[in-house]
Amino acid sequence: MPKVKTFYQCQSCGYTSPKWLGKCPDCGEWNTLVEERKETVPSRLDLPAHLRKSEPLLLSSIKAGYGERTSTKIKELDRVLGGGVVTGSVVLVGGDPGIGKSTLLLQALSGLSRSGRVLYVSGEESPEQIKIRAERLSINTEEIVLLSETSLRGIIDTALKLVPKAMVVDSIQTVYTEELLSAPGSVSQVRECAAKLMIFAKKSDIPIFLVGHVTKEGAIAGPRVLEHIVDTVLYFEGDRGHSYRILRTVKNRFGSTNEIGIFEMSDSGLLEVENPSELFLLGRPVNVSGSTVVASLEGTRPLMVEIQSLVSQSNFGMPRRTTIGVDFNRVNLLVAVLEKRAGLHLGGMDIFVNVVGGLRIVEPAVDLGIIATIASSLKEIPIDPRTFVFGEVGLSGEIRAIAQAEIRIKEAAKIGFKKAVIPLGNAEKIKNNPGLEIIGVKDIESTLRAVLT
Repeated sequence: MPKVKTFYQCQSCGYTSPKWLGKCPDCGEWNTLVEERKETVPSRLDLPAHLRKSEPLLLSSIKAGYGERTSTKIKELDRVLGGGVVTGSVVLVGGDPGIGKSTLLLQALSGLSRSGRVLYVSGEESPEQIKIRAERLSINTEEIVLLSETSLRGIIDTALKLVPKAMVVDSIQTVYTEELLSAPGSVSQVRECAAKLMIFAKKSDIPIFLVGHVTKEGAIAGPRVLEHIVDTVLYFEGDRGHSYRILRTVKNRFGSTNEIGIFEMSDSGLLEVENPSELFLLGRPVNVSGSTVVASLEGTRPLMVEIQSLVSQSNFGMPRRTTIGVDFNRVNLLVAVLEKRAGLHLGGMDIFVNVVGGLRIVEPAVDLGIIATIASSLKEIPIDPRTFVFGEVGLSGEIRAIAQAEIRIKEAAKIGFKKAVIPLGNAEKIKNNPGLEIIGVKDIESTLRAVLT
């Protein structure tokens, strides 16, 4: 009889302890240690002989298959993946409940089914429920095979029989292996099942999509090692109050991590947004103070995004600072620069900054837009709606040049903007001006004169 070992494991970070603890010493979370049992029998993954073989190879004798990608027929998803699905890759897709993960992957399987049979494994929904979604998405193909299964052994046996072109496991938290005695969704089960699916994908050259639940903090549930096992990690973001969704790459061994995909949720599924700048500027108020358009860059895609701010006299002893879509500490830094270098009195003001559309921007090129919209709201002076800005602001009040300035200007001209307020270093190097009035600024004072007059 195999010996059973009992231990306590943190469900947040995977820390193990021989006894129960109220607080995890590793991640600091409370009441996350759960009793788990494990047999001391070494686990193994039974595969056919031709898949178990692994022999040393000379680097010069290996044919690189990096460029062999299969398109999902969804341009936004292919963009995020780096050009398509790589053979034998494992992709982890996380997001809030109801955000559209299953809808996106079912549409992706529909595109991949054009090159052969694909497998959709669901541990949460019945085949009838998936059929209802497929009818809503107008997906009617005989190349998609549905399997309602939570046992890892049953999933792999079915995949070995079908040999699909791609496979979706929805979700990894519901899959379990009989070799472990812990409950499905526990740290041990999630780690072990993900590792075995990764081995199966590499040996069989079948790309696998894993759906992952997220915690209330927004991170993928389960051990952090789960993100290290897979090749690509995608986060599906969005606000239920808005109809569009953003697919962001966190990790990608086969492409860039700076790309994003933008979708719009409709009755017929997720629709690709070909011109996201127009979407983010839709319904923008005109001749209203506290509104500025910034030319941001997400990967290789330029985006025109509206930043709004509201500055009002505080009724409390401690003024409030609230930011949505931009870094809170960065806004506080820019407020201090405005007070010190531009002489604006913001110490007793409540300041609220929001990026319209639910987009989160982390690049420093939006600094100029933040200070412009705060100054506009404070002085009650609207900024010309045909003007856009971009640039990085230093602590001395200087405006620093940024990369890819011409791409941003071309995107703005295509939408209809007429005036650009940009760093002087970028303005001097613009070669192909598409007909915009370009104003180069070197400090905060010149910026405020350019946008508020």
